[in-house]
Parts: sequence; C-alpha cells; structure tokens
Amino acid sequence: MNPAAENILGISQQRAHGQSLLQLVDDEPEMGDILTRVAASGDHYANEMRLAPTEVHKDERIVECRVSPLTVDDARLLVEITDVTRRSQISRENALLIQHGAGRQMIRQLAHEIKNPLGGIRGAAQLLERQLHDPELREYTDVIISETDRLVGLVDTLLGPGGPPNKQPVNVHELLEYVVRIIEAEGQRSPCIRRDYDPGLPLINLDRDQIVQAFLNLVRNAIAALDGQGTLTLRSRAVSNFTIGNVRHRVIASIEIEDDGPGIPLDMQDSVFYPLVTSRPEGTGLGLPAAQELLSRHGGLIEFESRPGRTVFLVRIPLQQHTGDNNG
Repeated sequence: MNPAAENILGISQQRAHGQSLLQLVDDEPEMGDILTRVAASGDHYANEMRLAPTEVHKDERIVECRVSPLTVDDARLLVEITDVTRRSQISRENALLIQHGAGRQMIRQLAHEIKNPLGGIRGAAQLLERQLHDPELREYTDVIISETDRLVGLVDTLLGPGGPPNKQPVNVHELLEYVVRIIEAEGQRSPCIRRDYDPGLPLINLDRDQIVQAFLNLVRNAIAALDGQGTLTLRSRAVSNFTIGNVRHRVIASIEIEDDGPGIPLDMQDSVFYPLVTSRPEGTGLGLPAAQELLSRHGGLIEFESRPGRTVFLVRIPLQQHTGDNNG
C-alpha cells in the first residue's frame, strides 16, 4: 500500500497488514468479482465502483479501480484505486445544468403554446355564458372558465416568479426555520426535524421570497416522501473551492435537506428536474424544476443523492453574489 491507498481506504499500511483487500472495502462484491476475473484470465480490467462510508470517510465515494496481473515475489495482482468522486460530481453538475436549460426551454414552449389559446377559450366561454338563461347550461360554462383559470395557474407555476432577484443580506438558517413554520402551520403530519447548522455561515445576498419558495418545494417533497414518519434533517456547511458550471467559487454555502424515506426510484433519478415528472399521484412535478430555476438566478445549483433510507438534496449557493448571477 502506498500513501494514496492508505488515504482512500482510510487505514494505515501497518493496520492493514494481514487483512484481505476485500475486508478493507467492506466485501464490496464488484471488487471481489474484478479480482477473481483478473486472477483467472490474466487480463487487465478496470471499472468504477462505489465505496461505502467509513469512520474516516463519512460520505460514499466513487473510485476507479484498475486491476492488472503481476508476478513480483508472492504478489499476483496489482490494484490501482483512484478517487474520482469530485470528477463524477462535476460531470453530474454539468448534466443537471444542461437538464435545467432543456427544462426551461420546454417550459417556455409550453407557456407559449398553452397560455394564448386559454385566453381565447375563457373569453368565448364568458360570451356564451351571457347568452344562456338556463342555470343548468351555465354550469357547463362555469366549468370551462374554472378549468381554464386552473390551467393558467399551472402555466404561471411552470414559469415561476418573474423578474430579476431582489437581493438583500439574509440568514439562510432563518429562511429554513421560516419554511418549517409554514409546513407546521399547514397541519400535515410532520416527521421528526433535526437541525445541524453551521453557525459560522455569514449573511448572503439573496432574494428572500425566491429562496424561501425553493426551500419550501424541497422540504415539502421530503415530507411527502416520509409520509409522516422518519426524520427530516436540515444541514448547512461552508464548502471551499467549489465549481458550479464553469465558475469556480472560493466558498459556497451548502444547504442539505435529507430524509430517511424510501428514496427516489432509480428509473426517475435522471429526470427529476424535468417539468411534470413525479412519482406521486397527487404531485404536479413542478416543485423541483421551479426550485432549480430559482437557484440558477442566484448562480447556484441543486444536486441530489438518493438510495433507500437516505435522500439528500444539496442546495449550492455562492457566498459572493454578483449582479450577473441571475442567469435569466
């Protein structure tokens, strides 16, 4: 083991002496499969795999594992492990930004195609209503008008709040607590809420209303996933040297909204930020794309990690806000 291997595996060479490599990676089946395959075939093999959290590394990591046949003394295999977690995160961030751009374009097209005809339908229904004297017939025009208004509201939700952000110095923890009070006032079955705030986070120039709406969408989703049971964790951290898109930030605020619910279905994980994508019958599929749009106006980004028992949405907000960060 070289020093890099000690760091990745979270154990010194002295403590690891005499242990199987598989023991050091919690018997990761993919690792076992690679070792067996190379030992049997003599071919080189490489693959990406996930390493579970350890006492040293609290987060799951993505590593690239290369195994080669070797004949040096008693050694038969050379295992090279490279931590590519950050590289994978950057690729995923770029994919999220592309997805958001495509989603925003879809929203604009939907708004154009739907909103204009709706005005005509509503106007025609109102004119027709004036010609009808039978109350039973007027019920039908009332349905047309009310459903048209509902669709207009849906389109307005898709478009989100208009105009550039009105940024003022705010405390993100105060915004999170405000969101919790809104949720509690709605009278839903609330799960246990745990706070893990970094008291050192400074005030950030943000549009209070827009960021509250983004947090509210994320917290509502988490509570819906928990269905009144489990734990919702609100966490904040300062993260240094973080890249969002093509911009490298010296420090960002990372706000995490975590639940221990069933997780996002695998077949939906690549599309949750597209409009109208939802796994809940009562859901609209507008909460996440709207939240992503509001964060993009602040030069930020929302990422997520999800598996059964742990789903966390990570809201990345640059501490240094600039007037050109609204992106829209």
